[in-house]
Amino acid sequence: MSAQRTVPADTHLLSLSGRRIAVRVEGEGDPLLLLNGMTRPLQSWDLFTKSLHGRKVISFDTPGVGGSPTPLRPPSISELGAVAMSVLDAVGVDAADVLGYSHGGAVAQQIAHEFPTRVHRLILVATSCGMGATPGTGGAILRGLGGPVEGHAWPVPDLLGMFWQSLAVSAWSSIPFLGTIAAPTLVVCGTRDRVVPATNSKVLAGRIPDAVLRMLPGGHDVQRGESATELAAIVEGFLSTGRTAGQLPLCG
Repeated sequence: MSAQRTVPADTHLLSLSGRRIAVRVEGEGDPLLLLNGMTRPLQSWDLFTKSLHGRKVISFDTPGVGGSPTPLRPPSISELGAVAMSVLDAVGVDAADVLGYSHGGAVAQQIAHEFPTRVHRLILVATSCGMGATPGTGGAILRGLGGPVEGHAWPVPDLLGMFWQSLAVSAWSSIPFLGTIAAPTLVVCGTRDRVVPATNSKVLAGRIPDAVLRMLPGGHDVQRGESATELAAIVEGFLSTGRTAGQLPLCG
């Protein structure tokens, strides 16, 4: 339904379960699956991944974003989770650490619920439980859709793809299963986030057993400049030791 998509030279367009998905794999080491924010292509992780070391980083464009064509009907969050699992299958990874940012955080929670044996550790960044969450302000949400990170061109967002993503998360909630998530979990948010207010991260960290909350003095966009570097350091610390400097453990 969408126009012909182009993908970067380091990205492969794979046929997975009837969909064409743009996939990129970088580095060597323990696998880390990245799940993007709304309308954000896999290139949005470039600054973050450059600051990671010793990881096999797997990223992809969700259907309707970047190099992945827009589907004829809206996929649910559960279906997007299944797409992510088909990506892992395609690159020969049985289980991985999973990091979801914003909209991708919803998909990450669903994966941890539906495919617990495939998630080593879970990292939820600037995200929420979906229905029942504290909403952001309209203007901030529009600005939060973002644009190219410094020096990195992004594809023009597909409006139908963006609508499909919005529809998926508007009909979804993780509240019923947060207490059953077994993977060690890190929740990260900005104290001044107006897109997904920090209250939502506190809810996630409070309901997921033994979750760790890390609050940063910033807003929603952690994929730019020093924020991307700081997030990478926090993620490295958590994946290496299970803890981060400045963490705030919360009880459910």
